[in-house]
Amino acid sequence: MEKAKKDEQVLEVKSREFDSPILFWITTIVCFSWAVFQLYIAYFPLNTTIARSIHLAFALGIIFLLFPLKIHKSANSFIPWYDWILVIIGVLATLYPFIEFYDLANRPGDYLVRDIVVSLIAIFILFEAGRRMMGPALGIIAFIFLLYCYFGQYMPDIIAHQGASLSKLAGHMFLTTEGIFGVPLGVSVSFIYLFVLFGSLLERAGAGQYFINVAFSLLGRFRGGPAKASVIASGLTGMVSGSSTANVVTVGTFTIPLMKKAGLTSVKAGAVEVAAGVNGQLMPPIMGAAAFIIAEFLGMSYTNIMIAAVIPAFACYASLFFIVHLESCKLGLKSSPKSEISKFKIILSGIHYIIPILVLLYILLIAKESPISAAFYAINTIFIIMIIQDPLKKFIIHEKITKADFLRGFSDIFWAMVAASKNMVTVAVATALAGLIIGSISLTGIGQVLADVVEKLAGNNILLILVLTAVMSLILGMGLPTTANYIVVSSLVAPVILMLAGKNDFIIPAIAVHLFVFYFGILADDTPPVGIAAYAAAGIAKANPVTVGLQGFFYDLRTTILPFAFFFNNKLLLIESVGNPYDPLTIVWISDPLTILLIFSMALIGIFAFSSALQGWLVTRCNVIERILMLIITPLCLVPNICVKYFDFINDECTSYIIGTTIFAIIFAKQWIISSKNPSLRSGTPKAI
Repeated sequence: MEKAKKDEQVLEVKSREFDSPILFWITTIVCFSWAVFQLYIAYFPLNTTIARSIHLAFALGIIFLLFPLKIHKSANSFIPWYDWILVIIGVLATLYPFIEFYDLANRPGDYLVRDIVVSLIAIFILFEAGRRMMGPALGIIAFIFLLYCYFGQYMPDIIAHQGASLSKLAGHMFLTTEGIFGVPLGVSVSFIYLFVLFGSLLERAGAGQYFINVAFSLLGRFRGGPAKASVIASGLTGMVSGSSTANVVTVGTFTIPLMKKAGLTSVKAGAVEVAAGVNGQLMPPIMGAAAFIIAEFLGMSYTNIMIAAVIPAFACYASLFFIVHLESCKLGLKSSPKSEISKFKIILSGIHYIIPILVLLYILLIAKESPISAAFYAINTIFIIMIIQDPLKKFIIHEKITKADFLRGFSDIFWAMVAASKNMVTVAVATALAGLIIGSISLTGIGQVLADVVEKLAGNNILLILVLTAVMSLILGMGLPTTANYIVVSSLVAPVILMLAGKNDFIIPAIAVHLFVFYFGILADDTPPVGIAAYAAAGIAKANPVTVGLQGFFYDLRTTILPFAFFFNNKLLLIESVGNPYDPLTIVWISDPLTILLIFSMALIGIFAFSSALQGWLVTRCNVIERILMLIITPLCLVPNICVKYFDFINDECTSYIIGTTIFAIIFAKQWIISSKNPSLRSGTPKAI
């Protein structure tokens, strides 16, 4: 049993560690069963309500089995009687829409007393599950919305409504697909679990460590190599993890000590990993869980979401890589000794881990099948790899292959499936609680009311509305997971932005608005005082989490300008033109390779210029005038259409690009020539390795 415990993955929320083997294996089998159920319905789909009901029942059962009421020694080694009661009642209540499916379907809206009682019990238990996994923030927000639904007639005139009876409120939230069992939970059932399982399998197979090793083998010997390798490794693992904190913990455990050894301070080492880890949710093909919900909300294919996200994501990581280089120059860091660098052959040692990702991309982009099919076949591919990789390695080096070599692969698959279920409980509960908020909006019409309030506050100023939205996302993100943050803010604000933009004859695709909210929800993970990813990195770096969060957010300022840029310049999302903002079928996508290359190149110059202005460094230290010019370059290259609109001397977008690129080239050439005569200008204060 001890060995089995060691096989478990590290979770973001500490779970119980049982003294009893029976309890340990009961909870383990429940987790494994959930994974099996999800794979089953991926191949043999069930009715939407039934699948969502069983999905949430698994999540609640696992939470009360594994996560105690309070973290203390006595409750952490066994399951107290009240948690057994919560498990039984919670699972049965959540399964009620499944058990009573046909009866409820035959009397829609005609709720019995037992329907309402079970609904209220299930909602209460859901609140407690959310508190255990995420703290009280999301539960409090959802509860406020429920109070608003019930006491609508007593609210101020501007937000008043007729109010909903207890029967109507409970039924709407629990017995329909408008509330708890709405779109967010549906996406958790159909898409998110499979991709979390895919990432868990890759990690268990060794892909995470392989990506880290590849990054260090390629970049370790360069100036500030460990920090640069951290950026690349976080980008690679972020492609499949979809979690800021998991990315920071997975990569940072290895990279942060090496960054400190290379000369970075504890704060900057932690901040680099935070910035790199947080941005992992932006990286296709998996991105964060919220990306699947964006696709579902907009009725778009997930492939289109990936296409729209690709240039901002890669520009974001390239600019962080550039910032790390600038920091290395400023600190005078040297390259690591060759003896510490992994040999190039490490690239070939795990090349097979790329196969499942290629399968995923092929099915999504070329075969154009659903994300469910893509994830399912990619999972089957990694299953095969995990079973045969150890025997194949022995075969290649002519060692004897034993039965244990095959069994090890099956064991790894088992524990990866268990870990995926444990990692999914937060997403499942978050999407269910967020469903209460969405249900409140549909029940009360608060969305239109909010639009009127925002319009009065911001008038017709789209930029001010965007700033208010960004601030709201950052504040909510201090207490909410990215997925819940996105659902709440997009449900409330996205329709408002689209409506007010339309009033001002500003045609903007809905995907730009939703990605805007998504970006700022992600950035909240490193925003003090409650940046979860910053706390994780600070623990590894042995630094103050607030200081790490502030430094990480400073690095991520270049990410904050990207959402504003692609909101006003849709070409960054590879969108040529828009017909109906709400209809993705009217979007004309840019497909010309040269045009895409130009847009990407200009995005890099714009974001690099902004990063240099913040860091005060390009080839050498920048003076005040150079930093101001760098800030001017940023809009010229990122939003040329806006520059054309407001500056008479800029005739078209190409002129804007040329002016921005020319200024950047002149500054670079000037600094290069001066530093060539005095090489010491290219480094700041040297640091010992």
